[in-house]
Amino acid sequence: MNKYFVTSALPYANGDIHIGHLVEYIQTDIWVRLKKLLGNEVVYVCADDAHGTPVMLKAESEKTTPEELIAKMQKRHKEDFDSFYIEFDNYYTTHSQENEDLSSTIFERLKKSDLIEKKIIEQFFDEEKQMFLPDRYIVGTCPRCGALDQYGDSCEKCGATYSPTDLGMPRSALSGNIPIRKKTDHYFFKLSSKKCFDFLNEWTHGRDTLQEEARNKIREWLKKDEEGYSLLADWDISRDAPYFGFKIPGTKDKYFYVWLDAPIGYYASLMNWCSLKKKDVDEYIGKEAKVELIHFIGKDILYFHALFWPAMLHFSGFRTPTSLYAHGFLTINGKKMSKSRGTFITARAYLKKNIEAEFLRYYYASKLNGSMEDLDMNMSEFVQKVNGDLVGKFINIQSRCSGFLLRHFDGEILSQKEIVAINPIEAKLEEEIEQASEQIKEAYNLRNTSRAVKEIMRMVDQINNYIQEKKPWETAKNIENIPKTEVLVLHSVLSLALRCFGKISILLKPVIPITCNKIERDFFCCEIPFSWQDISNLRIKKIRNIGHLIKRINEDDVKNLIKVGE
Repeated sequence: MNKYFVTSALPYANGDIHIGHLVEYIQTDIWVRLKKLLGNEVVYVCADDAHGTPVMLKAESEKTTPEELIAKMQKRHKEDFDSFYIEFDNYYTTHSQENEDLSSTIFERLKKSDLIEKKIIEQFFDEEKQMFLPDRYIVGTCPRCGALDQYGDSCEKCGATYSPTDLGMPRSALSGNIPIRKKTDHYFFKLSSKKCFDFLNEWTHGRDTLQEEARNKIREWLKKDEEGYSLLADWDISRDAPYFGFKIPGTKDKYFYVWLDAPIGYYASLMNWCSLKKKDVDEYIGKEAKVELIHFIGKDILYFHALFWPAMLHFSGFRTPTSLYAHGFLTINGKKMSKSRGTFITARAYLKKNIEAEFLRYYYASKLNGSMEDLDMNMSEFVQKVNGDLVGKFINIQSRCSGFLLRHFDGEILSQKEIVAINPIEAKLEEEIEQASEQIKEAYNLRNTSRAVKEIMRMVDQINNYIQEKKPWETAKNIENIPKTEVLVLHSVLSLALRCFGKISILLKPVIPITCNKIERDFFCCEIPFSWQDISNLRIKKIRNIGHLIKRINEDDVKNLIKVGE
């Protein structure tokens, strides 16, 4: 048994969860469920990213306090995740005492390591709003590629990171005015230092630390100039009041930048879980911790998670991540999600159309391949894949066989040993599923769920072909007039098909857990949930009539889903 501490990126507390966000949480949840199904100990945590100017300004516009706003959004986010069966062991908030204490501890330790420096800088100041402008509230021209309307910290087109004052033609996103430059003192994390560079150069080249494509991207940033100095820029980790966040110890009007305390929120959420479960948190985050720390993230936040975060942890005495798993963005029908096109679909809008949450889980699983490639949700393909694979193939096994087994054999299922005795050649179909399960497990482990789903559906096709070849309905028509040996063969055919169906349900359990739970509990009458080991030793004795397990998608509902986003 291995131990894992797993996180997904923290959703920001100023907006609802949309189906683009769900790519990451579904991907993580499938991976975590697989690990737990294999008998591993996994702690999967997340939290609302609660700080920053956007939260402060939204609370102001809604005539409420930031605390009330983030509490409301945390509740909504948790409800959305629950609706899509994202099973966190702990869902917390970055606005917590644990996070404030840990952020201060890390800051003080970095100061002792001579990695915090105070500098006088010039920042953009909006005279109308009487506030320094955060990076995301300044827009202008990218200093590297010239792209228009880029934010003040990074370019969405070329990926460059820079200081807001490097932008061309800057303007305030709050007032539309041209901001003035004003001096202020800020705290910086010395990412450009030699010891940070040397550590990161070693850490990012660890065998399992990054996907190869992510490592290649990091190489673009992790460079030295002609004189041998790091080209990494020091990181501004402070913000001026007014700001909603944690005050920096020993200051009157300086706050930790949200990007400092947000990733620390992973650890704070774990600390909260450990407190509730009476666990020693050092077993997970101490320097000598043996637990694997896995972060699932979007490729847009690779820079923060692969450079700032591990350096902060290492030089403040905490363990660093084992692996970062980055994924791409979601597009709808080949284009970016867009409110104007009606393709900006929230989790709640999706569920309002009575489309099963597990259908989205299955569709994403059929598309994700463990890389940083973008994932396209084609609505026609979505309907075809769910109706074709889940209803037309997988559940088809159960619907074709269960009625006959219930009617003629009181729902009794023959054991694998009994089936082998009747027909040893056909019984090998179960062994083929057991053999295929190793490849499927490996695909799940590599987050290549598309390959896992493809292999599972190949086995499903084999089972359906077997049923079609044996035509149990024809034998069942004349069951009263056929020899007992043929009746026994019919019982064997139905039992074998449904035993294979049970094994396939275990293989699909990380993807469609609720349906598979119904199969094991309600259909197969099992009180103890199936584990991965049951694929090679499935102990089922009886089935019962439970009606339709999955209903087909109505194409009109999917068409109307696009309209919901308008």
